[in-house]
Amino acid sequence: MRVLGVDPGLTRLGLGVVDSGSPTRPQLVAVGVVRTPADESVDVRLGRIAEAFDQWIDEHRPDVVAIERVFARSDVSTIIGTAQASGLTMGLAARRGLPVAMHTPSEVKAAITGSGRADKRQMTHMVTRILRLDAPPKPADAADALGLAITHLWRGAVAGASTPGKEKDVLARRARTTAGTGLTPAQQQWARAMRAARA
Repeated sequence: MRVLGVDPGLTRLGLGVVDSGSPTRPQLVAVGVVRTPADESVDVRLGRIAEAFDQWIDEHRPDVVAIERVFARSDVSTIIGTAQASGLTMGLAARRGLPVAMHTPSEVKAAITGSGRADKRQMTHMVTRILRLDAPPKPADAADALGLAITHLWRGAVAGASTPGKEKDVLARRARTTAGTGLTPAQQQWARAMRAARA
């Protein structure tokens, strides 16, 4: 299974693609950050993100997109931009018929480090170890995106293993009213491998 992780943001949007590899050793495919200038209008910035996101999907062909779930913070301007980028990537993935999974920051931290209160330094360190990278991915948005992808490999597929499979055709999903749930055949295969490895 191939997962595209998204750490949403209007100024910096982290992207990380990970393959399932073995149950305990995910493999890095690609990582990067989409940056938009703060002095541009929001519509132009979102257009830049949309173009880059579409290119990543075309190039890497993920089976599922894992996005950080947006939650309220004291900085309203930041949360609005984050929510806009999050909604945009969700819609673009759905347009391609790709399943979208949402994971909270604490879920990702717990999956990657064992603690839901881990800081960015700890997250980056563990992502580097898990993927056996020569150097830590930078900036933190890139490491967070990889963390989301790894979390979905480890938690998302297994948690949803009992749900029906999902077509990559968004129209077929709409017809069945199952958009946003279920597993692709690749996810089902990965979930079986994870269960077998733990047995």
